[in-house]
Amino acid sequence: MPPADTGASVTDRAAASPLSSTGSSSSSAAAPDPESAKLRPGGPGYRRMSFALFAAGVATFALLYSTQALLPAISAGLRVSPDQASWTVSAATFGLALGVIPLSAVSERLGRRTLMTVSLSVATLIAMLVPFAPSLGVLIALRGIQGVALAGLPASAMAFLAEEVRAKALMAAIGLFVAGNSIGGMTGRILTGWVAQAWGWRAALGAVGVLAVICTVTFRLLVPKARHFTSRSVGPRTLARTLGGHLADPLLRRLYAIGGLFMTVFGAVYTVIGYRLVSEPFNLPPGIVGSIFVVYLVGTVSSAAAGKLVARTGRRGALYLAVGTTTTGLLLTLSDSVYAVLAGLILITAGFFAGHAVASSAVSRTAKTARAQASALYQCAYYAGSSLGGALGAAAFHAVGWDGTVLLGLAAMVGAASITLYATRRAITERRLLHLEQAA
Repeated sequence: MPPADTGASVTDRAAASPLSSTGSSSSSAAAPDPESAKLRPGGPGYRRMSFALFAAGVATFALLYSTQALLPAISAGLRVSPDQASWTVSAATFGLALGVIPLSAVSERLGRRTLMTVSLSVATLIAMLVPFAPSLGVLIALRGIQGVALAGLPASAMAFLAEEVRAKALMAAIGLFVAGNSIGGMTGRILTGWVAQAWGWRAALGAVGVLAVICTVTFRLLVPKARHFTSRSVGPRTLARTLGGHLADPLLRRLYAIGGLFMTVFGAVYTVIGYRLVSEPFNLPPGIVGSIFVVYLVGTVSSAAAGKLVARTGRRGALYLAVGTTTTGLLLTLSDSVYAVLAGLILITAGFFAGHAVASSAVSRTAKTARAQASALYQCAYYAGSSLGGALGAAAFHAVGWDGTVLLGLAAMVGAASITLYATRRAITERRLLHLEQAA
C-alpha cells in the first residue's frame, strides 16, 4: 500500500501532477514553476533561514550531549560507575528517538516552525532544572524528558527545509544545519569542560542552559514563516500506513540503517573518550578534555562539504570514504599517544558528519511524500544508534577498556560498508540488465 500523503507540500503535489492531455505547450510554459517561489542562496529570506536553523542545530546538540564531557565528574560526584553515568547521555538520545515520530505527526498539524519553537523552549526550560538534580535517577529522568522535548526539532527541521528551500540548494541547507549540530556539540563540551574545572559539573550544566536560551531566542527572531506548508491532521492509522510505506522502500531502509550505524560509533567514542583521557597514561584535566572537542570543527567542514563530495563521487562513493575515514580514526585511537588519539578523533568526526549529511539529505530527496515522517524515521534510527552506542560503548569500556569501545565501533562500520556494498552491487546488476534489454 502506498504511503499516505501526510508530508508533501502543496508545491510537491503540484509538481507531481500530470499535464492535461488537452493542454498546449504554451499553457504548460505559462504555468508557474513551484521551485521558483522557494528560498535560494542569495535570495530574500535564505540567509535568515540559514542562521535560524544553524542556531537551532547548536542548541540541539549542546543540550542533547550536555553531560557527555562531564561523565567522569558526574561519576565522581554521584559515586557511580561509567556505565551508570553514561545513561545521562543515553536517556536523552533514547527520549529523542522515542519522541521523534509522534512529534513529526504533530508538526503536520501545528506546523514545522511552531513545533521547533516549542521544542527548543521546553528543552531549554528543562536545562535550567537539570543542574539541581539531587540524584542520578532524577538526573537521568530529566534528561530523558529533555530528549523527548528536543525530538520536535529534528522531526520538523528536515521537512521544513525540504518544503521551503529549492531542491538544488537543499543539500547545502541541510549541510549547514548539520554544521550547527557540530558547532553545538563542540561549544557545549568545551564550555562544560572549563566551567566544570573551575566550579563543578552542576555549574557547567547551567552554562549550557544559558547558551540554549541565547540560541532559542535567536532562532525565534530569525526563522522565516513557512510559505509552502499546509496543515493537516494525521491519525494513528494514517501515521502507521505512512511509516509502513517508507519502511517498504529498500533505499530508505538502507539509509536509516547507515545513519544508525554511524551514530553508534559516534555515541560510543564520545561518551567514553573523557574517561580515557582523564586516566592513565594521559591524566588530562577536565578543561583540556573539554577542549579536545574542538575537533567538532572538522565535522562542520565535512558536513558542509558533503554536497561537493557527492557531486564528485556519487552518494555511495561518499559513504565509502566516510566509512574508511571513520575506521582509520578508530584504529588511531588505540595508540597511547595523545597526538594519535587526537588525530583519530579528527578522522572519526570528519567521517561521521560526512556520512550523516549524505544519508540524511538522501532521505529528504528520496521521500516524495510524507517527508516529515521519512525524516523522523531516519532521526529515530540515528538517535537510537547514539543511545545504543553510548550504553554499549560505556559497558565495553567498563568491562575491557578502550579496546572494547573501538571494537564496537569497527563492527558498526563493517555493517555500514556492507550495506553500501550491497547497494553498489545491486546498482551494477540493474545497469547490466538495462543494457541487455536495450541490446535486445
